[in-house]
Amino acid sequence: GLFVTDYFTRTPRKLSPFRSFASIELFHFHIPEDTVIAVWNLITFKEQGGTFGDQCPDRSITVYFRSGAPSVINPLHTHFPRDTAVPGSFALTLTWTLPNRTTGVFNVTSPLPGDWFLAAHLPKDEGKISVKGLYEECQYLFQPQLIVQRLVNIAVLYPGYVTEQSMAPHNRSSLYKVFVPSYTSRVLVEVLRCRGAEGCPLWLRVRAKAPPLHNSTALDCREHAPCQLALDLPFWQHWYYVLVEKHSGVPGPVSFQVTVQLTDCSRPSLARPPFLPSSASMNMPHSFGSAGGLALGDSPPPASPNGTKHPVPLPTASPAGEQCWPVRPTLRNELDTFSVHFYIFFGPNVSVPPDRPAVFVINLLPVLDSGGVLNLELRLNVSSLCGENVTVFGCLNHEVPLTSGDNASVTCETESLAGFLLSVNTTASLSRLRIPYPQTGSWYLSLRSLCATEHGFEPCTNVTAEVYLRAYLSPCINDCGIYGQCKLLRTNNYLYAACECKAGWNGWGCTDNAEAFSYGFQLLSTLLLCLSNVMFVPPVAIAVRSHYLLEAAVYIFTMFFSTFYHACDQPGIVVFCIMEYDVLQFCDFLGSLMSVWVTVIAMARLQPVVLYLLGAMLLSMALQMDRHGLWNLLGPSLFALGIMAIAWTARTIRRRHCYPPTWKRWAFYLCPGALIAAAAVLLYAFVETEENYFYIHSIWHLLIAGSVGFLLPPRAKPSRRLGPLPRRKGCGYQLCVNEQEELGLVDPAVASINSICTS
Repeated sequence: GLFVTDYFTRTPRKLSPFRSFASIELFHFHIPEDTVIAVWNLITFKEQGGTFGDQCPDRSITVYFRSGAPSVINPLHTHFPRDTAVPGSFALTLTWTLPNRTTGVFNVTSPLPGDWFLAAHLPKDEGKISVKGLYEECQYLFQPQLIVQRLVNIAVLYPGYVTEQSMAPHNRSSLYKVFVPSYTSRVLVEVLRCRGAEGCPLWLRVRAKAPPLHNSTALDCREHAPCQLALDLPFWQHWYYVLVEKHSGVPGPVSFQVTVQLTDCSRPSLARPPFLPSSASMNMPHSFGSAGGLALGDSPPPASPNGTKHPVPLPTASPAGEQCWPVRPTLRNELDTFSVHFYIFFGPNVSVPPDRPAVFVINLLPVLDSGGVLNLELRLNVSSLCGENVTVFGCLNHEVPLTSGDNASVTCETESLAGFLLSVNTTASLSRLRIPYPQTGSWYLSLRSLCATEHGFEPCTNVTAEVYLRAYLSPCINDCGIYGQCKLLRTNNYLYAACECKAGWNGWGCTDNAEAFSYGFQLLSTLLLCLSNVMFVPPVAIAVRSHYLLEAAVYIFTMFFSTFYHACDQPGIVVFCIMEYDVLQFCDFLGSLMSVWVTVIAMARLQPVVLYLLGAMLLSMALQMDRHGLWNLLGPSLFALGIMAIAWTARTIRRRHCYPPTWKRWAFYLCPGALIAAAAVLLYAFVETEENYFYIHSIWHLLIAGSVGFLLPPRAKPSRRLGPLPRRKGCGYQLCVNEQEELGLVDPAVASINSICTS
């Protein structure tokens, strides 16, 4: 056949350590139909400071693959919520082959067409809280590339017609495809008039949606005569691929005929007619993919590139149990993103008769609905059973309803199908099912009522069970509970939702409490973080006593907003917010930096108010730019220290003596205060993690407040030499005023001049 190669690539993205599904990187691909091989080229490289990270440690990267919807992963082996079905996926771990780059290859032969999703993440780390910009972090970038090779002009088989084929000696196989419409209960593929050097040395393989593989449904035509392969309950509205493969080592050509018969379950005694006058009869797509094939609305041509086609006799009987029942549709009501309710006409209470199942269809839109959670709820009305021991079984299957025998209704499985089982009875009248990230398309729910007897379950007589049925699509499972937050995430044009847990809770729905914080622990951490701000009371008292009223006001502001910010910032249920979280965070950060600013300006003994206003404006701008950036926060503080250094240097030069002048000031105040502040910064930058945050950050509060008490300078002493002062006359008296006292720099106990002189 003729092959066409397509290439797809995605932009490199930075990977993060796994904490929840919200921390993974998701990549969306689309594989076209008739693809025979798909090759993913997985490129991973390190970066550090804009260059290759040769010094970065090797960290394993896990990649997950799934067709139809994102993978439901659980690398931490946490517990899923009750009644949750976990679909499978394939995982691959990449190891490093070069110091800064590695490449992995993942091949899929005959992949299913449609949407494919790749999820990648790093292993879970120790949860260290790093200061942004303190050092160049190692970044691990991941870029997937997809190369697909697909066949074109695959021959199409038409039900009821024979296709003749002659396989040359150098050819190994012939590939065909046939479209299976809705309400088809059986597909029968048959090889006729097979002639070769050794009888009929052919293998017949059939697979849905994609070309057959070595493990697909197969039949050896040498051992079976006639060579017929039957598939019960095929997928509706899909292509089925038929591969006729020659045995290895068979010389000479092989000629044969292939025909396909489709059984209409609405008419179990008849097959579908070989001639269909319009496309609506078969619901076939407008593109068949083969040159010279049958066009919709046209009569079958007398000849084709493969040979002649002519009708074959229709079978007059079909196996039992192929009767199908009407499928009741559901009404789709979209409330919000991933918030969709499916209403049943004349529902939500439905009647399940004893002699036949009740079948409903739920249609999930491609791409749009696969990022949420499909929820089903069955509630049995016990009063409708009239005292009978009735059990209602529900089978949820993808793309075809399961309406066969009683055993299949109980197990919800056949040789080729496996669905999700729900059951309700008099003792357990409620049943739920949750499917995270469901595959899109049609989901069929078949309800069947059976009575329990000594010999197992048998059809009931004259008992019609009434069941309340609820089906809906939600973003997350139970909105992630009280210890989680449901986040709506986006990767390119694809939306999906995931839970982000807190307070030590884990799991897909934040229901795993193996590492959860107790209420007492949450209360203790909240009290430590809040009450540690009381350490600012001594600096406030020292500032008021030394007449640093502006500084005292800033310390009070910092103490107030830091207390209530940490009361609102807690991950558990011990939370108290007096304002919006963003307002409290901004005020806490601004107060902390303003405390540093005013303390340093006070140490410089500079009085102009313009410096305080300048600091407030600079810090507000820095916090608005990046609230967690290191240099945006450290820059204004270094600027204030530079002002203080200039002021101290000027005083040292003018006085020809080191400033501050006394060794006691250096030994008992400045050095201890600087050491305490340095210890606080080191704890904050290098020791703080998510596990020890509540007590390390509380120690940070204590140390910062304590350093302010040491570093805040004492009140300025008055000057010993008093120059002549201008005199002001009033009411015949001269007022002798001490200029230093007027400026508030003199202690009242040491005031030397406070007299009233007679003019």
